[in-house]
Amino acid sequence: MTAVKTDAPVTAAGEPPKETDGPVGSGRSERLSALVQQHGALAVLVVVSIVASFSFDSFATGDNVSNMATSSAFLAIVALGMTFVIITGGIDLSVGSLFALGGVLAAWGSRHGTLVALLLPLVVCGAIGVVNGLLVARSRLAPFIVTLAAMLGARGLMLALTDEGADTYLIGKGSVLAELGQGSTLGLGNPVWITLGLFVAGAVVLRRTRFGQHVYAVGGNEDAAALMGAPVARTKILVYTLSAVLAGLAGALNAAWLASGVTILGNGMELEAISAVVIGGTLLTGGLGFVSGSLVGVLLLKVIQNVINQIGSLDSSYQQVVSGAFLAVVVIAQTWLGRRRNVL
Repeated sequence: MTAVKTDAPVTAAGEPPKETDGPVGSGRSERLSALVQQHGALAVLVVVSIVASFSFDSFATGDNVSNMATSSAFLAIVALGMTFVIITGGIDLSVGSLFALGGVLAAWGSRHGTLVALLLPLVVCGAIGVVNGLLVARSRLAPFIVTLAAMLGARGLMLALTDEGADTYLIGKGSVLAELGQGSTLGLGNPVWITLGLFVAGAVVLRRTRFGQHVYAVGGNEDAAALMGAPVARTKILVYTLSAVLAGLAGALNAAWLASGVTILGNGMELEAISAVVIGGTLLTGGLGFVSGSLVGVLLLKVIQNVINQIGSLDSSYQQVVSGAFLAVVVIAQTWLGRRRNVL
């Protein structure tokens, strides 16, 4: 099985689909459709950012850009894990609760040192991810039901640790953990650099490793992947574990940024992550996805939210309306492009 060098979907054998002979116009249309699907969100992000820069004096300032980048980092880490899950044709509804649980565990563990504060949320959330993966892969239960149960369970565990939210664990100022979340390097917050490093690693895994080939193959055609020897069950277990670990890490970094484990965070984050991933070009049906596209999707959602805040006269709920409408347009466009490519 040879390494795949692009984010394109692969066959069960792990090789990119070969071009077939056909009209030149059909080939160009297919390439154009693929280009729009992969980079359409980036084009919209650029246009919206340019318009906002000319419309609002404070939009393109260093402070505003830095704040948007830092606030985007936590959702982006969650969306990275969600990308792997959706490419396999699954879904993970537990990431929002795991995000909140990870923050509480990090704040609680900070009393015992930075190492405990970072490892505790990764281990606990990772264990929940393993259970999700086992139930989906081995028991063949629907990912929606499995991760919905995990969402409720993780939220209940978080509330139990905080006495129904009455206790808030704080992270001491000047600690290594606080510096990790609140410090900055070259004008950008440390969480931003961590997020960029994780996305580079995620892109390498998807494009250059056998595991990445298996992720695409399982999402493209699970039965064919199994016939060709791909470890379908192991791949599913790994992607759900990865998603849970990244959600816990994002929660820990967010707690470090806020200097406390806030229990009300994470509500609806799973839907934001799914929206960002789909807007970035990953198909909900699996088999095709882009790590870079998920990052662009997160940035686009945050820019839209910031623009609405800049307007001032609009309620924050309009951000959800705009995001929902944009997501619907993207899904419709993906469906149309997919059918067009199949016809061609």
